Amino acid sequence: MVSTLGIGMKHSRKRRNTNNILEGHIKACSECGGTEIIRDNEKGEIICATCGLILSDHRIDSGPEWRAFTSDEKDARSRTGAPTNFARHDKGLSTVIDWRDHDSQGRRFTSKQRAQIYRLRTLHIRTRVHGSLDRNLAQAMTEMDRLASQLGLSKGIKELSAMLYRKLIVGLRAKIRSIDATVAASIYAACRLRKSPRSLEEIAKFSPVSKKKIGAHYRMLATKMKLRMPIPGPENYVSRFISDLGLPPVVQKMTLEIIERAKEVRNLVSGRDPRGLAAASIYIAAIITDQRVTQRAIARTAGVTEVTIRNRYKELVKKLELAIVP
Repeated sequence: MVSTLGIGMKHSRKRRNTNNILEGHIKACSECGGTEIIRDNEKGEIICATCGLILSDHRIDSGPEWRAFTSDEKDARSRTGAPTNFARHDKGLSTVIDWRDHDSQGRRFTSKQRAQIYRLRTLHIRTRVHGSLDRNLAQAMTEMDRLASQLGLSKGIKELSAMLYRKLIVGLRAKIRSIDATVAASIYAACRLRKSPRSLEEIAKFSPVSKKKIGAHYRMLATKMKLRMPIPGPENYVSRFISDLGLPPVVQKMTLEIIERAKEVRNLVSGRDPRGLAAASIYIAAIITDQRVTQRAIARTAGVTEVTIRNRYKELVKKLELAIVP
């Protein structure tokens, strides 16, 4: 039943819903002809803002039938599907016919059904990768997934490297001569952009192409994409080296303090290999905190020689005037 509200109620509701304009089928008030229609989502009412008449009190809730009290619970119950993934050649938007030979209820297919589904699966795969660009992306994303897994890269770095590769080849900014080298170069660039650098030696260790070829493709990528690459500092390597060596957080904190002090000294950081400085700082911090670790273990983790660690160690101790006993 339609009822008319009082003046006081009209003004209070108008103040509460002035910005909630209805865009549904009710365009004007049947009582006063006013066109300013508001909706009270909490009470399920549609109200005229001019005279306060309740035009409808049985609005259908178009939201989900379930409730969620946290953001994680809401994401788990949503039915919109997985988000797009640039690390897959089709961005994760295509469907997949499973390889298992039984249905959703666990009943096995007959031989005739298996043969039919096998043919459908083959045709489906062919339609997913039907052009030269799709074949290129499919091969590149497979190699990128393997390389990122062996390097232990995060999902964000993997997504960024996939975006760099896509922009390079989809925009036809350069002619790709080697997919493997371009993938490795994209990962190297993404690591530097995310300030989690990996050396060319580390990437070439797991890549089928050489360090020299990866470096050439990286320079081509940076030039064509006009990337402004940040210069990696020794602090960018500390967290990963500490984790690989299994040292406690106190060593990491001390290492970062040593690096910050070294930056204040002229000609102590500039022109030096950041991995060598990070390794020597970790060695000094381990001695100070009584967490003994050998130079050989640090050199193997950092990818530098023991001679480099000793030279950087002597420079840091002398310039920073550290009183330590090795």
